[in-house]
Amino acid sequence: MMLWSTSTFRWLSKRALPCLDTRPPACAGRLMVGSSDSGAESLQERQKRLMTRGLPKLKAIQGVKQVIVVASGKGGVGKSTTAVNLALGIAANDSSKTVGLLDADVYGPSIPQMMNLKGNPEITEKNLMRPLVNFGIVCMSMGFLVEDTVPIIWRGLMVMSAIERLIRQVDWGKLDYLVIDMPPGTGDVQLSISQNIPISGAVIVSTPQDIALLDAWRGAEMFRKVNVPILGIIQNMSVFQCPNCKHETHIFGADGAKDLATKLGLAVLGDIPLHINIRKTSDNGQPVVVSQPDSPEANAYLSVAAAVVKRLQNPFP
Repeated sequence: MMLWSTSTFRWLSKRALPCLDTRPPACAGRLMVGSSDSGAESLQERQKRLMTRGLPKLKAIQGVKQVIVVASGKGGVGKSTTAVNLALGIAANDSSKTVGLLDADVYGPSIPQMMNLKGNPEITEKNLMRPLVNFGIVCMSMGFLVEDTVPIIWRGLMVMSAIERLIRQVDWGKLDYLVIDMPPGTGDVQLSISQNIPISGAVIVSTPQDIALLDAWRGAEMFRKVNVPILGIIQNMSVFQCPNCKHETHIFGADGAKDLATKLGLAVLGDIPLHINIRKTSDNGQPVVVSQPDSPEANAYLSVAAAVVKRLQNPFP
C-alpha cells in the first residue's frame, strides 16, 4: 500500500496529470486543436509549431548553486552507492558546504535504505515537500512516498511529472551542491533533467568489464549531445583483495574504465575497490564514509569527492 500522509496525498492530488487522449492514431490526424479566425489548427500543424520553439529553457533549482548528476549506462555497477558516498564525501571534505541528495531513480529508489531514512516528507506552508535529513545531507526520494516492496508501475509521462515535483516542489533550502542519483541508461529521465535544469557536471560510474563500459560510453555520448559537462569516469569495483592473504584479483577486468576515459578524452576521477565493507555499510544504512571514515574504502570515496569538486567549472573560492 502507499504510504501517503494526508497532506502529501492532497499535495499530489492537486497536481494530478490530465487524462490522455485515448483515441486511435487514425483519428489523430483529423484532431482539431483550438480555433482562430482563420480556422481550427490540425494536430500536425500544432506539433510543427511547437517543434519550432526549440528546447525548453534551463531553469535553476531554487536555492541550489551546483548540480552534479551521477549516471551509469547500466544497472548493477554501484552508481547509487557511489552517489551516496560522493555526497557524504563532499560534505566531509568541506564542512562549510551544504549538500543535498536527490534519488531520481523512480522505479528503483535506493537512497532511503542507504541513508537510513524512513517516513513521509512534511508539507510546508508554501506547499513544498520538506526533505528528510541524515548525516547532515538533505535527501528526497520517491521511496519516501511508497512502501519498500511496492512497485512503481507508471508510464513515462507520470514519471516525468514525478521527477518535476521531486525537483521543483521540494524545499531544498540553501545548498552548495545537489547530487542527483540518476536511473541507469539513457532514457526519459536523463533527457528531461538534462534539458530542464543547469547541470554543473556529470559523473559516469562503470565497472571495468566490457559490457558495462559499452553502456557507459553510450551514457557519456548522451551527455555530450545535450551539452552537459562530463567531469570524468569513476572505475568502481576495480579490484578485490582477499581478506586473508591480501592477494588482489581483478574480477571485472583491469583498468577498463581508465582505457575508456582515454578514448573519450575524459578524466579518471578515481578507483573504488570491491570490498565487503562497502556492501555491508550500504545495506545497513551506515555508508562507509561516515561509519568507517578512516578505512581505505572511505578514503577512496573522499579522494573521488575532492576530484569531482576540483573539476567543476565554477569552483567556490
